[in-house]
Amino acid sequence: MFYRTFLPATSEARIPIPVVSRHMPVLRRCVAPEDTTLLVARCQRPGQPMAGTFLLLLTNRHLIVSREGRLLHRVHLHLAAPLPDLADAAWVPDARLQAIELAFTAPDGVRERFWLPIRGVGRVWHVDALFSHAFRGTRTINRYGPGRRPWPLTSPAPAH
Repeated sequence: MFYRTFLPATSEARIPIPVVSRHMPVLRRCVAPEDTTLLVARCQRPGQPMAGTFLLLLTNRHLIVSREGRLLHRVHLHLAAPLPDLADAAWVPDARLQAIELAFTAPDGVRERFWLPIRGVGRVWHVDALFSHAFRGTRTINRYGPGRRPWPLTSPAPAH
């Protein structure tokens, strides 16, 4: 199932095939063949622009994040965790910026934050619905609506 759903999800996210090819060996080790891909998205870490680019893979059972270095384009596993092991999942959709900021506590206790730029206002709400569906089984869901944000929503790019 994973192989039938992964490539259509990368196409929907408009991720170029060379990027998918570089991340695929890392991602393949972390998913089961029966996992269904819900979302694939490029993302960044707010406040860490030099950390490289990240690829987030959300399946029906796991969240996997791989990191590609800026210089040599080497891909490393950043995080792989079953969805029930993630705590305090929170996300803030912003249709105006066409982005979603996602935060959760990983099984090792580290609070992770990712900025997902998303093309299209309708797609922002689609990804919001995917997160609502995927994280409904986590220990605590803190979903904040407009005007009730757990942290300031800012673009990871410095303002000029």
